[in-house]
Amino acid sequence: MKREIIKTGDGSSTIFLPDWNEHYHSKHGALQEALHVFIKSGYQYYLSEAPEAHQLSILEIGFGTGLNALLTLLEAEKERVKIWYTGVEAYPVEAEELKILDYSEVVPGENAAGAFKKLHEAPWEKSVEISPFFRLQKQKKFFIEISEIQEFDLIYFDAFGPRVQPELWSEEVFRNMYAALNFGGVLVTYSAKGDVRRAMQAAGFEVTRLPGPPGKREMLRAVKP
Repeated sequence: MKREIIKTGDGSSTIFLPDWNEHYHSKHGALQEALHVFIKSGYQYYLSEAPEAHQLSILEIGFGTGLNALLTLLEAEKERVKIWYTGVEAYPVEAEELKILDYSEVVPGENAAGAFKKLHEAPWEKSVEISPFFRLQKQKKFFIEISEIQEFDLIYFDAFGPRVQPELWSEEVFRNMYAALNFGGVLVTYSAKGDVRRAMQAAGFEVTRLPGPPGKREMLRAVKP
């Protein structure tokens, strides 16, 4: 499938799929979306609810460009929280695309460039220490193949949108997500569609609508009670 790299509203880049009219990140701002949805509403929210936590296991559905992983790594180093990060991706981004995307140019932090490089040079299917506070395992597989049981505290659900891939937002998939989370675990996503919210609720989640990132009215956060 054809892929193009475009600038988004906040100056950061993303990948655009013209055949689907779909973007990897928000066209209104890739960096702003990642910070709002996954860092503020996911990572920071979880730690605010569990302030005693000094380590955290995170599953990302749609590792993609590695932006969410990079931002999480920088947060972990700043707050000295140990992260075990699993990124699932069926179709990895090409090396040439990553050179153009290079988020270290827009992400603050003197370690951003080196961290971004290490994230993408890490071999697939192996657990690799990227920094003393961040260990990564990238898994090349389809989301429906996730079978872990109570292994994660937080899920970044960053799949392609339900308009183009509704099967990724089904009750069956969210039941897998529910099973993979520890009790009290959190799932966050940029989508706020009614069908998505109902699928989450049918899977057992308690779901809250939240204000969305720039260009989007709402998003969803789901908790496993």
